[in-house]
Amino acid sequence: MAPTDTPLTPATRALEAVRLDDLSSLSESSLLDLVGQSARNQRLARAQSAVLAGEVARRSAPELGHDGISQRLGHRTPAKLIQSITGATARDVGQVVRIGVLEQSHPWLDVLSTKIADGTVSTDAADAIRAGLGEPREGVTAESLAAAAVRLAAQATSLDADQLFTRARHMRDDLDADGIIDRERADRDARSFRLHRLRDGNVRAVWQLDPVDGSVLAEICDRATSPKLGGPRFGTDEERMQRIADDPRSPEQLASDVIFGLITAGADVHPAELLGLGAPAVRVTITERELRARTGHGRLQRGQLAVSIETVERIACAQGVVPVVFDQHGQPLDVGRERRLFTPRQRTALSERDGGCMWTRCERPPSWTEAHHINHWKRDGGRTDVADGILLCKHHHLLLHDHHWEVERRGESGSEYWLIPPPGHADPAPRRLASKSLALSELLAG
Repeated sequence: MAPTDTPLTPATRALEAVRLDDLSSLSESSLLDLVGQSARNQRLARAQSAVLAGEVARRSAPELGHDGISQRLGHRTPAKLIQSITGATARDVGQVVRIGVLEQSHPWLDVLSTKIADGTVSTDAADAIRAGLGEPREGVTAESLAAAAVRLAAQATSLDADQLFTRARHMRDDLDADGIIDRERADRDARSFRLHRLRDGNVRAVWQLDPVDGSVLAEICDRATSPKLGGPRFGTDEERMQRIADDPRSPEQLASDVIFGLITAGADVHPAELLGLGAPAVRVTITERELRARTGHGRLQRGQLAVSIETVERIACAQGVVPVVFDQHGQPLDVGRERRLFTPRQRTALSERDGGCMWTRCERPPSWTEAHHINHWKRDGGRTDVADGILLCKHHHLLLHDHHWEVERRGESGSEYWLIPPPGHADPAPRRLASKSLALSELLAG
């Protein structure tokens, strides 16, 4: 090799030789293939960065003091040294350093190091799994976390980093039910509100809330902006809803004005003018069996995060309880064809059963969904029964109707929901729709 050559030089030259000038002539499949190849190149490049960052960290170990490479070159940490070389953000550099030392700092996650090296798992995905699974503790062994990491690594090709974090956190909750309340307390202790006055006189607020209080704030924002974003309309005041939809302010501006109005007006605010009637509530799902026995945990409907029995009882004390009874197949009770629209109680039942938009890989929560009649009301004489309805976000509800997808109930009990592609679709295979409600899954598994 020439003196300036390194093991990475051929890869650098190969990338420099690539020209993506005329993409308009590419077919749709070819374009998407290129997107996938580019993503793989990025995963491999990030894997190399993590390996190199890990070696820099090893040569900068705290016990080396000023003899370590980072401090010797005038940098407090390995991350600061790497950032000075790469110009990357502190967040990105922090991640590659964490992944670079993963095998030493988290030996139970060695499967992730292997998958990162072969480009199967991205550094984003590995970091999400690490953060979601957490550390071993009493009752949660390194072996159990290692087994969970293996399962999650196998899903990394079909889930993004955010979805992997959510799934990893759910696995941790299942392994460590006693630790849920500790994590709640940590989240609560981390709450903060900071105001930063900018040079131009504007003020930026940074508000960190725990998941329960965050759900209340999120519902307020949903009520204020949902009609403008094309989501469901909260309340019955159509004139107010249309006024929000026609408002020239952006959703962000509208949310800012509403929150500021609530803070400044306080108890004197007119609730119907800003948000519609009714106090914002936190929806928590738990089985009656667990609530009576004070065991297990509930789940926030927004985000499906696990909450302790103590939190469930606190919310129930403040807001009351709405019982929803399911049969052994996971179906709420039928309430007949008395009206065209699903009633609030039916919507509650659908929300608890479906857990959000039922379309595959859609993460929209129940508050952003619409109830779809599987057998169309007009076309098929469909009934407004819970069993014949499913929740879909507005985007997928429109997609279903506009492109002639269908949903069928199957199975001996009729409790399976299958998405049927339209005629001529590239992939005509039916797709089974799965509930996003972890609470219902736990109920049926119990």
